Formats: sequence, structure tokens, C-alpha cells
Amino acid sequence: MHPAAPAGVIRRLAALARHGDLRAYARQIQHLGGCERPVRMEGYRLDIHSGTGEIVREIADRDLPAGQLLIRCNNRRATRCASCAEVYRKDTFHLVTAGLSGGKGIGPSVARHPRVFVTFTAPSFGPVHNRSGGSRCRCGRLHAEDDPALGTPLNPERYDYRAAVLWNAHAGALWGRFTTYLRQQLASRAGLSRSALRHHLKVSYAKVAEYQRRGAVHFHAVIRLDGPEGAEDAPPAWATTELLTDAIRTAARLTETPGPVLDDRSYAFRFGEQLDVRPIRSADFAG
Repeated sequence: MHPAAPAGVIRRLAALARHGDLRAYARQIQHLGGCERPVRMEGYRLDIHSGTGEIVREIADRDLPAGQLLIRCNNRRATRCASCAEVYRKDTFHLVTAGLSGGKGIGPSVARHPRVFVTFTAPSFGPVHNRSGGSRCRCGRLHAEDDPALGTPLNPERYDYRAAVLWNAHAGALWGRFTTYLRQQLASRAGLSRSALRHHLKVSYAKVAEYQRRGAVHFHAVIRLDGPEGAEDAPPAWATTELLTDAIRTAARLTETPGPVLDDRSYAFRFGEQLDVRPIRSADFAG
């Protein structure tokens, strides 16, 4: 044992040694599926039949091999738990593809609904080192793909770090407002009120947030138009991919969410000028 080993680790190893046969402990660990940071729960659990009130199962922490009930952390970040993040990634992939081509209770007719893949970017907080189309950066250099300078400010003294941090904190609220504006724009194009739109159309979407190299959040989203009953219901004939694309562009341009007032400066946040909207035509996502 390393002399600097934490006392808690030593206690847990001593507790495991008392089991003698570690096969039960190994089975408990295997149920975690490789989770790196399991949640350790103490106490007991009762499973009770809802109809009869009979106790079906009772689990106490003292009876478990690890002395605790271990549960997957289910963290979505690979930097925190690669195993749970991979499970989430695969589940998300299958859910999104089912919403585009059918599956998991959704019929194949959903592939005929208007749908687009959209990338929403953050605004500029100051110029940064980049690889714009593989050409030279503003600094005059041709950066390699793994250059640590990529994404860092060209002029750190003038870069708006505070606005960049606040943007990340308000990006979720901005997205929420965008979905409201999108429904408003769709209703306007159909000559309907927003409350009446739900009787003709439903907006379905799945989105993920990623960090650009400059540390700013940007969103990728699949947005689909359905009939009022959802994925199994065809949208009205006027709800075309072109109409959806136009509504997205207008809604993204109009969306704004207020931020705090700091040092007599009032902050408000909008999406960046770069907005990429691509129609999804294919129903084949097996690759």
C-alpha cells in the first residue's frame, strides 16, 4: 500500500478484504457497465406491490458486497464518465434517427415530414485564431489542426471575456425564446394565431449543445414539422421545408434574451450571424 493512500481508500479496501469471496462484489460492479463515478447510496430500499401492499423485495446497504448500493452516475460528459456518456450518445443517436426515419414506435411515414438540420452559433466577442477554410489566420500563420492557439483571442486585452461567459450562461434561455419565436413565425406564414397553430401543426425538435474552440456554446438541432397529433400525423400541405427554413431564419434573427446589468453595462444576447439550415431529404441513417 502506498504510504500516501487516502484513509477512505484504505477503509474500503479493508472492508472488501473481509468478504473473502469477491465474486458477489464483482457482479455488483459489472452491473454498473463501466461507470467511473457511481453514486453510492446508503440505507435500505423496499419494493412494495402497488395492489396488495406486499413487500416484494428488501435491500439494505449492509447486505450488499460494497456496503452501499451503487448506481450509474448517468453523466453526459465524457470528461466525467466516458462509459455513461457513450451510453447517452448511443441512446440519443437512436432516438434522433427514429424521429427521422421511423422506429421505436414511430412509423416510417415520419420520413416525409419537413425537417431540417440547423447550426446556431454564438456572436463574436473578439477575433480569435482560426483555420478559416484552411487558409491563413488573421495573425498571418497557417495553423495546424492541433495548434493550441486555435480559438484563443488575437488580442486578449480587448477580447470580451465577460460577455463570452454570460453568453454561455444565457444560451439555454435564448434557445427557449427561439422556439417561441419560431412558432410565431410559422403561425404568421399560415395566417393563424399562435394559439390556433397547435390545432394544425406541431413543432418537434432535438438539439445538442457543443463548445466551439473559443469556448462558446453553439447548438445543433433537428427541427421537424408534424401534424397536431405528433409524429404519426402528417402536417398540412402548406407546411413545407421551405416555409420551415424561412421561419427559422427569421426567428433566429429576431430572438433576444436579456442579461444582467454589470458595471453600468446592460447585456442582451442574440445568436451569431452564422446560421446554417440544411434540409434533410434522406431517410437512410445507417452509416
